[in-house]
Amino acid sequence: MNKKLTIPVIDLFAGPGGLAEGFSTAGDRDLEFEVLLSVEKDPAAHRTLTLRSFYRELARTGVPPEYYGYLRGEISWRELFTRFPVACQKATSACLCKELGSDDDSEIHAAIEARLRGRRDNWVLIGGPPCQAYSIVGRSRMSRRPREKFEADARHYLYRQYLTILAKFGPPAFVMENVKGLLSSRINGDSMFRRILKDLSAPGEALPGVVSAVGHRGPRHYRVVPIDFSGGSPDEFDARDFVMRAEDHGVPQKRHRVILLGVRRDLEVDGLFELESEQDAPAVLEMIDDLPRLRSQLSREPDSPESWHAALQQAWQVDFAKLPDHRVRSLVRDAIAVARGITDVGGRYTKGSGRVRMRQELRDWFLDENLKGACNHESRPHRRDDLSRYLFVSAFGLAHGRTPKLADFPEHLLPDHRNARKARESHELFDDRFRVQVGHEPATTVTSHVAKDGHYYIHHDPSQCRSWTVREAARIQTFPDNYFFEGTRTQQYVQVGNAVPPLLARAIARKVARLVRKWVTDR
Repeated sequence: MNKKLTIPVIDLFAGPGGLAEGFSTAGDRDLEFEVLLSVEKDPAAHRTLTLRSFYRELARTGVPPEYYGYLRGEISWRELFTRFPVACQKATSACLCKELGSDDDSEIHAAIEARLRGRRDNWVLIGGPPCQAYSIVGRSRMSRRPREKFEADARHYLYRQYLTILAKFGPPAFVMENVKGLLSSRINGDSMFRRILKDLSAPGEALPGVVSAVGHRGPRHYRVVPIDFSGGSPDEFDARDFVMRAEDHGVPQKRHRVILLGVRRDLEVDGLFELESEQDAPAVLEMIDDLPRLRSQLSREPDSPESWHAALQQAWQVDFAKLPDHRVRSLVRDAIAVARGITDVGGRYTKGSGRVRMRQELRDWFLDENLKGACNHESRPHRRDDLSRYLFVSAFGLAHGRTPKLADFPEHLLPDHRNARKARESHELFDDRFRVQVGHEPATTVTSHVAKDGHYYIHHDPSQCRSWTVREAARIQTFPDNYFFEGTRTQQYVQVGNAVPPLLARAIARKVARLVRKWVTDR
C-alpha cells in the first residue's frame, strides 16, 4: 500500500479557520493537507482556531465525550486541554496569536521556519488579508475621509504582509482570497488588483529588502491564475475570471470572492482539468430549519416568555389588525398564535432539533450525532418596534416569496429616521435594510455586519420573530455543527461573517491537490 502524501499548509490572516477547515477536509486515500500553523491577531478567533486544531488532533483516534462536554459547558477549557496533553501541545503550537506587519514579525517567521523544517518541497500558503479597504461598503465609508488619508490608509496594503512570506519562504503554491470589490478598487488612479497581481508574480522584486529563508538563488517568480485555470497566459485573463461563485460549489449563499492561485514558475500548471461545480446551492430552509426553535429577547426592558408574547400581541393590535395586505395579516396572526409555545432563547448549547431537511451529503458534512443539540445558538434582544418590523418582513417573505423593499412597508412600520424615508423615496443603497432571508432561496452574502443588529438577516419563520443566531449564520457559511466559536456573541458573529466558507475552501483545496499530484508525478 502506498504511503499517503501529506502536504503542509501555513494559514495567514486565518480568522476562525474557514480556509484551513476546507483544506484539512479535502484529502482522500492518497493525499491529505495538514495545517501546520495558523496565524491570527484576534484573541477570540485565535481561541476558536486553537479549539478546532485540538478537535482535529482528537479526531485522529476518535473524538472523546469530554469534547462535547466542553461544548455543552460541563467542563472548562483548562479541564478539557489538561486531560489530553498531547493534543493540547500540538494544537497550541499550531496556532499563533500575532499580528502580521507589526514592528517585529520575527516570531512568526521563526514559527514558519520551525514548522516547515525538512518539509519545504511541497507545501501551500493560504490566507485572506483583511478586506475592509476593498469592499464596496468599506470603500464608501473610508472615502468620506480626505483623499490623501484615504489613499494612504495602511489597510490598502495589508496584502504586502502576505507578500513578505512569499518572498521569504517561496512556497510552491499559494492561495489568496479577497472580496470582489478588490477588482474595482483604485489608488491614485491605478488598479489595486493589477498592482497586487504584479507584486504576487514577483514578490522578491516587489520587496527587494526581504532576505530569503530557504537559500534559493535569485527571486522566485509566480504564475498567478484563476482557480479554474485550464491553460493560457496570465496576460489573457480578465479580472472577472478570478471571481469564484460560492453558490456553484455547494455553499447556500450568493457569495462571490476573488481567489488567486499562485504557482511557482519552476513548476508546471498546464493540462489541468477545470474546477468542477458541486450541486446547486441549498436553500435557507434546508440549511437551518432543523435547528431548535427560539424566540427573540426583549431589548431595553425586562425579558420573559410572557412579556415577549405580550409584545407580539400588542404589535398585532397596533400594527397589523387593519393591515391592507390580507396575506401578510393572516400569516402574522397565525405566527403570533404559534409563538405562544416558543419559550427558549438558546445559549452556548441548546438541546434538541427539528426535522432535518438536508440532502445526505450535507448531513454528512454538518451533523454530529454526539451533539444532540446546537452550539452558539442564542437569540438576540430586539426592541419592541423592531419586533413589529421583523413580523412584517418575515410574513411578507412567506406571502410574496421575496424580501420587502422600504416602499412595501406600511408608513407606520418604517424605521423612525430620515435615512429610511430618503431611501424609500430615492431607492438608494440599503433600500432593503430590513431583509428576510427567504426560505426557498440561498441566502445573501453573510458578512461581519451580521454582528451589528441583525436587520439584514431576519429569520424566515415569523413565529420566531428574530434575526439569525451565530449557529444559523455558521450553517450558511458551511461550518460543521461541532465547530465551536469562542468569545462574546458579537465576536462570534464577526468571526463567522469574515470567514471563508469551508465548503468553498474545500473546492479550492481539491484543485490544489491536483497540482501537487502532478508535481510529485513529474519528480
